Amino acid sequence: MKVAVIGTGYVGLVTGTCLSEVGHDVTCMDIDQAKVDKLRQGETPIYEPGLAALVQKNSAAGRLHFTTDLQELGEPAVIFFALPTPPNGDGDADLSYVLSAAKDVAGILKNYTVLVNKSTVPVGTAQKVRDVVAAETKIGFDVVSNPEFLKEGFAVSDFMNADRIVVGSSSEKALQVMEELYQPFTTEGVPLITMDEASSEMTKYAANSFLATKISYMNEIANLCELLGANVDKVREGIGADERIGKRFLYAGIGYGGSCFPKDVMALNHAANSHDYDFKILSAVMDVNARQKKILVQKVVERMGEDLTGKTFALWGLAFKPDTDDIREAPSLEIIRELIGRGARIQAYDPEAAENVKRVFPTEITYSTSATKALKGADALLIVTEWKEFIAIEPETLHSALTSKLVFDGRNIFDPETMAKAGLTYISMGRGR
Repeated sequence: MKVAVIGTGYVGLVTGTCLSEVGHDVTCMDIDQAKVDKLRQGETPIYEPGLAALVQKNSAAGRLHFTTDLQELGEPAVIFFALPTPPNGDGDADLSYVLSAAKDVAGILKNYTVLVNKSTVPVGTAQKVRDVVAAETKIGFDVVSNPEFLKEGFAVSDFMNADRIVVGSSSEKALQVMEELYQPFTTEGVPLITMDEASSEMTKYAANSFLATKISYMNEIANLCELLGANVDKVREGIGADERIGKRFLYAGIGYGGSCFPKDVMALNHAANSHDYDFKILSAVMDVNARQKKILVQKVVERMGEDLTGKTFALWGLAFKPDTDDIREAPSLEIIRELIGRGARIQAYDPEAAENVKRVFPTEITYSTSATKALKGADALLIVTEWKEFIAIEPETLHSALTSKLVFDGRNIFDPETMAKAGLTYISMGRGR
C-alpha cells in the first residue's frame, strides 16, 4: 500500500519506518530541508534504539522515501498526520500544525484517501480536520483517529509488537483500508480495536493519564515510606504481583517527563475544566509531579545546607528516561536550575542527551565525556536517569572520587547495604530513613 506521513518527528519517523519494514511504500514529508537531507543519507535526527538501522535498510530497499514537497507524495491510499501538538498557555493542545497540514493536504488529493490523525489530539479533532479538508476539496476522503502507544527507548519494538492497534472511524470504507494497512500485524495476533473517533481520541489521553497517575501514586507512597520506615522496593514487589495492578510504572523516582505524559495530562484536565468538570485526580497528579522534581535538591539541602556555593556535583543522566535523547520536561532541567540557583557547580554526563541540554544550558554547567570523568573533583553525586552503564560502576569508584562521600540517587539504581559497606552516605527514594 502507498502511504504518506506528514512530519518526521518521533512519532512520524517511527510510524513511517516501521510501516515500510512490513512492506508498504512510504514517503515521509517534512518542511525541514536539513532534516530531510540527513534522513536521505540514513542519519536519524533522534536517538531511538534500532531506528537508524531500519531507516537505512528500507531506504536502500526503495520502500522508504523522504521529501519536503507535498506533490511528491503522489496518490497515497493513507496519509498520516504526525505533527506536534504542544500545550497552549491554558494547557489545551495546540492544533495549528495539524489543521494547517490538513488544509495543505486537501489541495493534493486526487482520489479517495484516508487521513489519519496519529498525533495525540483532543476529542473532537477528527471533526475539525474533516471540516478543514471538506472546505478545500470535493475529492472523497475520511478522517480516522489512530493514536500511537509508543514508549521512547522501545518505540520500534512497541510498533512491531504492539499490545493493540486502536482505530477510530465512523466509516466502514475507511476501516477496511486501515485493516488492510495493518494486516501484517493483525495476522501475527495483534488485536485491532475499532471504535468511534471521539472514543479513540479519548483512549490515548486516558492511557497516558492513567500511567502518569501510577507514577505519581508510587512517588507519594515512596515519600510516606521514608517517614514511616518502610521500603518502597518491597512495597512495589508486593503490590506489583497483583495482576489487577501489574508490575510496570511502579518505580519510585523524581517524577515523569517527556513529550507525552506532561502535556497529555494537562490537555485532558483542560478538557474537563472546559466542561465544568473538576478532575481532581489529574490535578493531584500534576501537583505531585511538580513537587517530586524538586525532591532530590531538597535532600541535598537537608545534608549540605541552603547555600551550595563552592560545592561541585556530578550529575548522571540528563534525558527524561534512559535509551532516549529526549529532554522535554526532564527532571534534570529542574534540578540543574535549582542547584545553580544555589551557587553549585555541576559536572553532567549523559550518553545521548548532552547536546540537547547544551541548547538550554550552553555555559552554565560542565559536560563530561563519561560517568567517571564527571566524578572528578565532585563533592557529591546525583543520579537522575537510570542508564544501565551507571549500574555497572563499582561503589568503591564513587568512594574514592567523591569528596563528601555523598550519593543522592533519584532512581534507586544501587543497593543501600552495598553502598554503606563501601563507606558512602547513600540517600535514595522511599527506602526508609
